[in-house]
Amino acid sequence: MKLYSIGLLLAFMMMGTLNAQNINVGVKGGLNSYTIANGNFDPKIGLHLGLLGHVHITDNFGLQPEIYYSAQGAKIGNSSTNLNLDYFNIPVLFQYMFDNGFRLQAGPQLGLLIGANTVAGNTKVDVKNDFKSMDLGIAIGASYIHTPSGFGVDARYNIGMSNISEIASNDYQNRGLQLGVFYLFKHRN
Repeated sequence: MKLYSIGLLLAFMMMGTLNAQNINVGVKGGLNSYTIANGNFDPKIGLHLGLLGHVHITDNFGLQPEIYYSAQGAKIGNSSTNLNLDYFNIPVLFQYMFDNGFRLQAGPQLGLLIGANTVAGNTKVDVKNDFKSMDLGIAIGASYIHTPSGFGVDARYNIGMSNISEIASNDYQNRGLQLGVFYLFKHRN
């Protein structure tokens, strides 16, 4: 419960900052391909969906805070068993913006675990206690926005830097590729 309160507080603070700066606010969503490093895991496809803000600091530099739900995890080995990890991710991306709509971006990301289970056939097992409630990582990517419409596309690689396993003998980190689309309401340069 404490973790959800922290996430909610961060979301409200982010939205307050967005309104105070008179900046662009939008929605985003897309596909994930996640796996877990340092184990017998294969990539698993999932979705992400959430909110973003965009602050122009200078003509070429911007800041993009986000909060979104992300379905992560991995396939366990060569089996049909999926490890499903559900997170609220909160990245703060620093962007270099080119004049043609392209942007390079990188920054820290906080992940708050909201659910974890394994699924094999019709059997679903809650494994949330086997995973840490927070994940710290780095997001690196690029995006393009069609300035007149406010629509854009985004490609990003998320690198988990912290061990997400509560089991001392494991050293697992999230790794994931995200491809998505976004829309900035009333987009302004």
